[in-house]
Amino acid sequence: MDDLVDRAAATAQRAGAVSTADPGSDQGSGPGSDQSPDEGPVRLELLPMTAEVNGEGSLAVGGVELLELAERFGTPLFVYDEEHLRARCREAVAAWGDGVAYATKAFLCLAMARLVHEEGMWLDVSTGGELHVALAAGVPAARLVLHGNNKSDGELARALGSGVGRIVVDSFDEIERLARLVPLSSTTTDRRQAVMIRVTPGIEAHTHDFVRTGQEDSKFGFGLASGAAADAVTCVRALPGLDLVGIHAHIGSQVFRVDSFAEEVEVLAGFFAPLGLPELCVGGGLGVPYVATETAPSIAQWAETVHRACRGAGIPADTVITAEPGRSIAASAGITLYRVGTIKELPGLRTYVAVDGGMSDNPRPVLYGSGYEAFLPRAAAAARPKAARVVGKHCESGDIVVADARLPGDVVVGDVVATPVTGAYGYSMASNYNKVPRPAVVFVANGEARVVVRRETDDDLTRLDG
Repeated sequence: MDDLVDRAAATAQRAGAVSTADPGSDQGSGPGSDQSPDEGPVRLELLPMTAEVNGEGSLAVGGVELLELAERFGTPLFVYDEEHLRARCREAVAAWGDGVAYATKAFLCLAMARLVHEEGMWLDVSTGGELHVALAAGVPAARLVLHGNNKSDGELARALGSGVGRIVVDSFDEIERLARLVPLSSTTTDRRQAVMIRVTPGIEAHTHDFVRTGQEDSKFGFGLASGAAADAVTCVRALPGLDLVGIHAHIGSQVFRVDSFAEEVEVLAGFFAPLGLPELCVGGGLGVPYVATETAPSIAQWAETVHRACRGAGIPADTVITAEPGRSIAASAGITLYRVGTIKELPGLRTYVAVDGGMSDNPRPVLYGSGYEAFLPRAAAAARPKAARVVGKHCESGDIVVADARLPGDVVVGDVVATPVTGAYGYSMASNYNKVPRPAVVFVANGEARVVVRRETDDDLTRLDG
């Protein structure tokens, strides 16, 4: 019972921020720790902010029991704490101000787009599909930022025609496309299209190679050291239909060290300040803890570090400094529920716990070697002494959900297993590999659950076939 009291106190303390990092250092501890997996109860700081353990040890989120959700909606199932999502959006707006944009690639559906807009954030979209969903959700085009390293004529034309708030220019080919398309769009609007130029500042963030984006050797943006960024500014300013309003940079994803963002600002300042532009966007990429051995700065700490770096680098005080958080908004708001179908004991080797999902609903362990925790919602306050590898049902040995999981010793076939911190880059990267239908997504709040994305059916798997 003392454990439950401690966990309840931790919930209250966590309501203001997701960080467990030392506020004085503004740093977190990211992947790479050699510490052994935690065999105690799952850490409350890895769970959505409304998570509560009842007297029987069962976990509820948003006032709804996870086991009840699994029975009502089936598994696999993505569960999002709506209050947590809204709290993170409000924290972002408070820290960065108007113009901060949610990076929709982390997780997007109609309900998510509406929620983010309701909480005062802009939306960063990077494809025509994301643009379509945001517009279909009723988000005003003027609150959208269009990204993408290879925007098609069709994507740019729709963005121009709908009046998106910002287009982040990524290549000289794109500048040529805009030069052709902007005069055509002037038949429907007489406004100049606001654009930003994406710069690669030459910063190699401390993160996985596949999600580094700020180094010179990158498919994104215009190199600063090569002079390409300066040339892009000249080209854009020569086009009368475009209004260059700022510079954008992004150094990578799942970045735990906020001094990397300070370094980004220091590198950009000498280029940015003489241009006399009103906006500077430092992109997104703030990391979040996925396992008990990780900590991360909060959104507020990240913003304060960037603003302090801007002041120190001489960036004009009236500059609008913005960012594009995605993972730090959505990740820890989400939990995935699975059903155990097989437990295979290999004496002297390991125990495999196979669930009814896998790499089709969370490819991050396969792509990046990402670590996760696992626990049983029926025994959320229980110790987890049993070492196991939680695997999926796909025809791949690499179909691993949690490589080095710890579970209660009484786990059995039919149990519901949960993996926390799956709100970002889980559903958004989901596939139909092995023709497995994608899971449903539910939002929970105030004791109610609503389906925001329905579960795919077998008929959906053939719907596009000719």
